[in-house]
Amino acid sequence: MNELSDIFLKKKSELSMNYNEILSGEIRRIHDANTYKFETAFSTPQAGVVKVNGKKVVMLASNNYLGMSNHPKVKKAAIEAIKEYGYGMASVRFICGTQTIHLELEKKISKFVGAEETILFSSAFAANNAFFASLTNEKLGYENYKDVIYTDGLNHASIIDGMRLCKPETTDKKIYKNNDVAQLEQLLEADKNADYRFKFIATDGVFSMEGSYAQLGKLVELANRYNAMLFVDDCHAIGVVGKSGRGTPEKFVVLNKVDVLTGTLGKAIGGALGGYISGSRKMVEYLRQKARPYTFSNSLPPSVVMASIAAFDLLTKDKSIVKRLHDNTAYFRKEISALGFHILEGDHPIVPVMLGEASVAQEMSKAMLKAGVYVKGLWFPVVPKGEARLRVQISAALSKKDIDHALEAFETVGKKMKVISST
Repeated sequence: MNELSDIFLKKKSELSMNYNEILSGEIRRIHDANTYKFETAFSTPQAGVVKVNGKKVVMLASNNYLGMSNHPKVKKAAIEAIKEYGYGMASVRFICGTQTIHLELEKKISKFVGAEETILFSSAFAANNAFFASLTNEKLGYENYKDVIYTDGLNHASIIDGMRLCKPETTDKKIYKNNDVAQLEQLLEADKNADYRFKFIATDGVFSMEGSYAQLGKLVELANRYNAMLFVDDCHAIGVVGKSGRGTPEKFVVLNKVDVLTGTLGKAIGGALGGYISGSRKMVEYLRQKARPYTFSNSLPPSVVMASIAAFDLLTKDKSIVKRLHDNTAYFRKEISALGFHILEGDHPIVPVMLGEASVAQEMSKAMLKAGVYVKGLWFPVVPKGEARLRVQISAALSKKDIDHALEAFETVGKKMKVISST
């Protein structure tokens, strides 16, 4: 018995060494390519200015577009929620995880985005994972059926992973080039007479690596013409895009015309966690029964729910917050271009500063931190090869002084690294 035990332990040890060696080799490769993702810890709340190793730095890497992450009214709402409603739910929604405040937040989101109903998830990633599989993997009275998803080539990883959960034998997936509405139309036209049960057009509202917009007006028209369901992930648009922050549907004047809107509470709306799907009343009712990430995940904690309600209330009542974000964005975009940096054009607070090589983006990110600016580099496979960049994200929490300090750092580091001309 002892001999068998020794053999088992030896085999187990060999196996452990094998997989650790394989993983170590890949980590070394990432280091050698200078594309290792470092986590830079700071010791203060998320804000326009944070502290790294005791030094104040301007934050240009956060999704905290409206400055809600550390807003006094949002923090107060979270504190009061714990006092009144407790720390956590310890349950999924349908068992005993629904408080009246969860229903209140869902109604508030529905009204804000112009939808009949909303369902909350632990994250927008979970929401996007839930949606497609919940519909395509169910027969719904059809023994033999086929669905199809037409997906933008630059869609977020959560949409991609959501589609991977769809059974290949029942779901076709067709990719069209980023924002190439003409190619999408060709795909739809080619399938016009195909016997598909459901047709989905899936897109980000804002493409998070580019700061560019999907052409929602044209997509709505195509969805209507070809009897398809339009699905829009508006995570980088809710609270950010449009005059009142209602997202890409507001910008493109198609409020109430997008079939399915997903969004997050973890960016502009407080920056904690949580996501949602908004759409028709029947669709949401169905998802409450069938969406596995909803049925088998804990409810959002009361602190997040009440803080999100406070954030939406602020956004609705104080129009100056969104205006300040838009003004800050326009100022930074104008001045960074004047310094000689190549940025992707647009008006979104995501401002990609194009550098080309991953190693350059990595080194410039480190140099910027030393110069008092927290900004991260992005490279393949997050963005295409040869298109590495610093992704600047502007916030309403930034003062003009903060932005000017960041611009000075960009100029100094850019010249030193010969990214821009020193003359």
